[in-house]
Amino acid sequence: MSAPRSSSDLPRLVVLFPTADIYEHMGYPPGYPEPEQEMYSAPHIPADTPRIQLRLAGDKRKHNEGRVEVFYSGEWGTVCDDDFSIHNAQVVCRELGYLEAMSWSPSAKYGKGEGRVWFDNVHCSGKESTLALCASNGIGVSDCKHSEDVGVICSDKRIPGFKFINTLPNHVENLNIQVEDVRIRAILSSYRKRIPVTEGYVEVKDGGKWKQICNADWNPQNSRVICGMFGFPGERKYNARVYKMFARRRKPSYWDYSVNCTGNEAHLSSCHLGQGDMAEGKDNGTCTGGLPVVVSCVPGRAFAPTPQSGFRKAFRQEQPLVRLRGGAIVGEGRVEVLKGGEWGTICDDHWSLLASSVVCRELGFGTAKESLSGGRLGQGMGPVHMNEVQCSGFEKSITECLFDKESLGCSHEEDAAVRCNVPAMGFQEQLRLRGGRNPFEGRVEVLVERNGSLVWGTVCSEGWGTMEAMVTCRQLGLGFASSAFQETWYWPGDVSADRVAMSGVRCSGTEMTLSHCLHHGAHLACPKGGGPKPAPDLVLNPQVVEQTTYMEDRPMFMLQCAYEEDCLASSSRESPATAIRRLLRFSSQIHNNGQSDFRPKAGRHSWVWHECHRHYHSMEVFTHYDLFSLNGTKVAEGHKASFCLEDSECDEGIDKRYECANFGEQGITVGCWDTYRHDIDCQWVDISDIKPGDYIFQVVINPNYEVPESDYSNNIMKCRCRYDGNRVWMYSCHNGKEPYIYFKSLQNNSVILRVKGLIPLVPNHVIA
Repeated sequence: MSAPRSSSDLPRLVVLFPTADIYEHMGYPPGYPEPEQEMYSAPHIPADTPRIQLRLAGDKRKHNEGRVEVFYSGEWGTVCDDDFSIHNAQVVCRELGYLEAMSWSPSAKYGKGEGRVWFDNVHCSGKESTLALCASNGIGVSDCKHSEDVGVICSDKRIPGFKFINTLPNHVENLNIQVEDVRIRAILSSYRKRIPVTEGYVEVKDGGKWKQICNADWNPQNSRVICGMFGFPGERKYNARVYKMFARRRKPSYWDYSVNCTGNEAHLSSCHLGQGDMAEGKDNGTCTGGLPVVVSCVPGRAFAPTPQSGFRKAFRQEQPLVRLRGGAIVGEGRVEVLKGGEWGTICDDHWSLLASSVVCRELGFGTAKESLSGGRLGQGMGPVHMNEVQCSGFEKSITECLFDKESLGCSHEEDAAVRCNVPAMGFQEQLRLRGGRNPFEGRVEVLVERNGSLVWGTVCSEGWGTMEAMVTCRQLGLGFASSAFQETWYWPGDVSADRVAMSGVRCSGTEMTLSHCLHHGAHLACPKGGGPKPAPDLVLNPQVVEQTTYMEDRPMFMLQCAYEEDCLASSSRESPATAIRRLLRFSSQIHNNGQSDFRPKAGRHSWVWHECHRHYHSMEVFTHYDLFSLNGTKVAEGHKASFCLEDSECDEGIDKRYECANFGEQGITVGCWDTYRHDIDCQWVDISDIKPGDYIFQVVINPNYEVPESDYSNNIMKCRCRYDGNRVWMYSCHNGKEPYIYFKSLQNNSVILRVKGLIPLVPNHVIA
């Protein structure tokens, strides 16, 4: 057992760095309100708008991405990437029935199209209901080649209730059949209790209602696609007699379309959907002589429950010849293969979603949801074992695919990677973060069973470190952990969850959930305790700012130290030594109104000596000073390095504890305040470049949240500021995040300023 560490050396509990959310499809815990979804309603399009239709084509990796193609005047064509933007992509995706655009790609990423380039220099606001309403050169007016064809990536979520209306004879099958959502619904009671759900009806959401699929002409390839979508490597047989009995008791509601897959599609919507010969005997939601489709999937070993141990305690690959490295969450990473006893990587030349799916299934996951190139998930080491991999999609291992053994010209900058579909395990519902400044940090709270009931509680911080934080982040689908905090006094969390519910947690870092790590179980032991502890709270005195503000003109040769500390506007870099800089000066008096002392994050050993000013910096930035125009644009800025954080004065009966002299300890005691006088270097905003007018002055203390506090909302102070070119006034200073509200006048498009919670300086004052 290592020696105990001081509080300043302790790692702290879970600040999270966000990455892709793999558990998005799991939904919300029981009783938690589902977010309201926007229901589709057909847009009104003016009669004189050119009638077009869109599709995503080319070398697509997923159904929701591809080259943008436009059908107009009886011909399919493309869109040029000149001036294309995410706003344009938003219009395209919504016109195709997707919730939003994720990104767009220039230069024919999805291959060169054919025919006319129908749109060039397109400019959309993002609100248009069709691409034809966006400004452009005009339909068919373009100087682009097909090497400039644009592509988009849309959200894989569709607008609920979206219906594609085919108004043009474009001869494209499936264009008017859209898949809102798909699920496997457990029917038998024995499967309803299992996690993950591996067997049940395949249901498609259509117009906001869940419907079954008729099993007429359903084939194993269809089942393979469904299982792969939900994170399972394969399908198996099931007891059809039981489902036949169930279908007789409750009449199914059938989807109007039939399905025909090759077995390699990444999603049901990529399969052939139609009503032709495959749908014989199926008319208007009926399934004559048939039954609802049932699938039974085989989970990978890491997700398969066993009677002895529940789920496997730590994630391990099934296939020792292939592994994933560098991924933040289960089921993603750089692909590495073992050859001749040495691990190496795969070059991304011709790397495809098909080859990625072979890797994913080989490792016990479902199909690949993304195929990554260019070393996106980190660069490997050692040799590049495979290049130009080409798979049929039905191989048992990536090593069975055709590939070039020579990797000439391939470096680790071209390492291939994958993101796989993984089963919905419900792990995210067993853990939560509370009290943080954003959804990616906070006190860790776990859901445990106590006396027959599920209750939330905290995790004992004894021994908590980076590995435990990593597992927590993975379980929540948030990627890698940035920091692990043991002291959580500044993140109180939910009062109802203050009791310690888990202790003695020790993780190897590969576990899928915190409960899979070693821990004390029901026999809790937490010598450090688990309750919230006091925190500091810094508040700026706004009256001192108002009373001490003034303007000073000072030549550059008297500002050399400030210049070195980057306390002047950027224009000062070109100023000669005799040039005059105009400074808005003021004093700031910062009180600690909290329940514990405010101490710099860095220990004394890492403080930085500044030779010019002859003092130590204990924080990189302690305060931001900014000047904004009335429309919210920053026009000038300053900052204050905490060169001397100390107790200037204290309330009666409280002794000063911190003094900077002689390399003393820095901080602000509870009940004391630190005053930065107006005549100190950098205690200003350089306003040399701003024009006379009305402004908003803002001060933010501890802007980077380097030191935890109990309340950050009072770290901001705002004032009205008027500058006439010769004098400056500061007034209406007060603390709080939202002191001013702006809105536009509908009559003259001028800006109206109101003061929230205060009497306006001029009632309904209109600022031109």
